[in-house]
Amino acid sequence: MRAVRVLARWRARSTGGAVTMDASQKKSLAAEVREFLSTRRARITPQQAGLPVYGGQRRVPGLRREEVALLAGMSVDYYVRLERGNLGGASDAVLEALAHALQLDEAERTHLYDLARASGVSGRRPTATMTQVRPTIVRLLDSMTDVPAYVRNRRFDVLAANALGRALYAPVFDSPLFAQRGPVNTARFLFLDPAAQNFWVDWDKGADDSVAFLRTEAGRALHDKALTDLIGELTTKSEEFARRWARHDVKFHRSGLKRLRHPLIGELALPYEAMELPADPGLRLNFYTPEPDSPERQALGLLASWAGTGTVVPSRND
Repeated sequence: MRAVRVLARWRARSTGGAVTMDASQKKSLAAEVREFLSTRRARITPQQAGLPVYGGQRRVPGLRREEVALLAGMSVDYYVRLERGNLGGASDAVLEALAHALQLDEAERTHLYDLARASGVSGRRPTATMTQVRPTIVRLLDSMTDVPAYVRNRRFDVLAANALGRALYAPVFDSPLFAQRGPVNTARFLFLDPAAQNFWVDWDKGADDSVAFLRTEAGRALHDKALTDLIGELTTKSEEFARRWARHDVKFHRSGLKRLRHPLIGELALPYEAMELPADPGLRLNFYTPEPDSPERQALGLLASWAGTGTVVPSRND
């Protein structure tokens, strides 16, 4: 529940072209910064950081604050200020030194910068999350007749899908979760519908990745009330989600391999690509591209013949 309260208070109030936060929101954002940095620090041992280890039992599982400060080339007092949430005003050089000391990957480094930007007193008005797909993108989906494809926003709402994409994700679209409410949401299905355990062959990996993707999106869009509401709902209703959310892991959703178990064509191992749509902030085009002549390609061919052609744009109650 604490994670829900922290995230819910992130929402910034906008005035004119700038974004400002009240004392409560600043306190909550500082807590998010503290937990992110402390969890990154705790996972690195002195040996991994190349530091000497002397005798005696250590009181912390990973690096001490003074060790991070040494690795980052800053004073202990200054690092303590940063870990307490005072990222506002930190220069790019300081953030890069911190990222290097904590051995952050690309997604974690980007998340650190997102938190630093949010920690500033003011900034540019954030872009709104898109909830509709432009006709040109719908026509693009319509032309992709031999690969499953769909468009989602940063909240994992599926806003449009071609016929093969909808057929592949039939267990998601047919979930009772969305009979009375919409839009279809893959994160809700993953954690709140028992059928997801069968649909996702690697359910644990899918769960880990989905939470890390949502954490990344939350760092980019702290103002998105619907996103914080979704995270609050999943944290409250799913212990599996809450446990993963507490890790503060972040990850980019770009490409990979997804293993699905379809009720009609069986188990599939499908390479996927996720592409941002620059003209539509927060929207991504996801599509699956199996190897030519592979069993997956043949299975999708059978599914395509069953599904027919054309693009399906799910309505709110679809």
